[in-house]
Amino acid sequence: MVGIVVVAHNTKLAEGVKEMAEMMANGVHIAIAGGLENGIMGTSYEKISKAIEFVCGRDGAVVIMDMGSAIMTTELVLENLKDDAVRMADCPLLEGTVRAAVAAANGSKLEDVVAAAESACGQKKLA
Repeated sequence: MVGIVVVAHNTKLAEGVKEMAEMMANGVHIAIAGGLENGIMGTSYEKISKAIEFVCGRDGAVVIMDMGSAIMTTELVLENLKDDAVRMADCPLLEGTVRAAVAAANGSKLEDVVAAAESACGQKKLA
């Protein structure tokens, strides 16, 4: 099963996104990398690396980030990791994570989980 990593500037935000996704897709491997080690807002190279290592099995992992340094730090982690089985998804944090989790729970392949997450980009909330 494809694993999912949620990267956010705040631990509570990452935990909330994980909780929502797990409600929609039970059994999916989701790890979070939220905030810095000392609990303040920010992004941590080490937390992102450990989260990827935790969820990335033979099927790979998708990393979904909130903004700014979360994206830049994740790019650096992946550059150093040099693993084609770990991909970033360009999508809204919550909606993309939920869609990715549902796709992963249904046994989708890595590229399909990324596509599911990214399909949230054009989602209209109001008619």
